[in-house]
Amino acid sequence: MEYFIGALKKYADFTGRARRKEYWMFVLFYLIFYVVLTAIDAAMGTFFLAGLFSLALFVPTISIAARRLHDTGRSGWWQLVALIPILGGIVLLVFLVLDGNEENEYGENPKLA
Repeated sequence: MEYFIGALKKYADFTGRARRKEYWMFVLFYLIFYVVLTAIDAAMGTFFLAGLFSLALFVPTISIAARRLHDTGRSGWWQLVALIPILGGIVLLVFLVLDGNEENEYGENPKLA
């Protein structure tokens, strides 16, 4: 949960690097909260809680993905590759899974800090 809160504290920080664990723990908690809110929406017969949650976390999701891509030595603009049907999402997923060990132009390795 600390990774989710940490990402929210860096709400619009597109600089620096994010480790794989930080990114994927954020995604895990995001999905858990989204599924719970979707279930609540379905039980109440409304469909705005999950959408509001997604809208509220749109910028933090983009910023942590940009920091994750920085860790692999890529610009955050690489997120736009996901707009390419089918293949783009796969390429972005591979980039997000790769490990970044060395120091690069985006800062020092967060594993060593």
